[in-house]
Amino acid sequence: METSLKKTALHSNHVSLGAKMVPFAGYEMPVQYSAGITSEHHSVRKEAGLFDVSHMGEFYVDGPDACRFLQFLTTNDVGALTIGQCQYSLLCQTDGGIIDDLLIYRKSKGYMLVVNAARKETDWNWLQKFTGKFEVELKDESEALGLLALQGPKAQTIIKSMTDLNLEEIPYYHFAEGNIAGVNALISRTGYTGEDGFEFYVDASSTVILWENLLENGRPHGLKPAGLGSRDSLRLEVGFALYGNDLDQMHTPLESGLNWLVKWDKGDFVGRDSLVRQKEQGLPEKLIAFVMDQRGFPRPGYSITSDGVKVGKVTSGTVSPSLGVGIAMGYIPGVLSNSDTELGIVIRGQTIPSTRTKAPFYKDGSVRR
Repeated sequence: METSLKKTALHSNHVSLGAKMVPFAGYEMPVQYSAGITSEHHSVRKEAGLFDVSHMGEFYVDGPDACRFLQFLTTNDVGALTIGQCQYSLLCQTDGGIIDDLLIYRKSKGYMLVVNAARKETDWNWLQKFTGKFEVELKDESEALGLLALQGPKAQTIIKSMTDLNLEEIPYYHFAEGNIAGVNALISRTGYTGEDGFEFYVDASSTVILWENLLENGRPHGLKPAGLGSRDSLRLEVGFALYGNDLDQMHTPLESGLNWLVKWDKGDFVGRDSLVRQKEQGLPEKLIAFVMDQRGFPRPGYSITSDGVKVGKVTSGTVSPSLGVGIAMGYIPGVLSNSDTELGIVIRGQTIPSTRTKAPFYKDGSVRR
């Protein structure tokens, strides 16, 4: 293992629980525990799983122009946020390519941005480029904060007795600040699995005590620690895109199926002109979802074919633990995205026919929308 990899505050906890540690976004992170990825996946779907996601980045944005600054830098409508609400959004280049997908939290004072671990430095430098035009203050709190995600239909039951907050008063994509297991936390009803659940932002020094208390309290309810492997299969089943796989700087929100995050009427924002042109001229490529018609494991990088000709590649793929079939996402030419052309995925030299579908693949999640 590379010695240069960072470690979260929970590293020794992961090791003691039998986790297989792997390099991920500059950190040494658990990909699975002794129970295995499939077991962890089913636990999240049926009971609950606990994830360490402290490698994510958190930036604070404050100052008189904080809202105007974020309106200009992101695609969604920050002005629509009320205090205690969060929003999924995108940072785009001037050509419309996606720099990162992120969450924006509107606090009583300023905003918190939650960005992908592998994009922290890129995002920070991009935001800094525009500070001269706005009266705004930026602060990187990534190292100071720990982040845990408790996901699954029993998540609320597990923490109900542990917190002074009324969890019923925290709707989906809202948050509150309070106490849980004696730890001060921002508690957010968000997640990356399609299940009901919460994410806890705490001081890094409090991460271990919260992790241990959550596992102890959740054990009678079937709670298991869960790693990056099940996090990936869970998010893919519900069609959530992953930056670096399904999202990148070469594709726009329109190509990536995230046009619902682009609020055209809010005024000017970085990338708007390019996106308007693409909307008028048509999409070079389009991210689609498909299910394999026969047995096979569609891995990222595998070729997508049409009439025997390669037309794209798989960006995310797995055999769905919940559905028992191969599921995948990938880019194909825009002209083929609305046609009835049959598609296939090449696996070990054999083309497996696949049927286009609309995400989510798995539709029975407990998430409270």
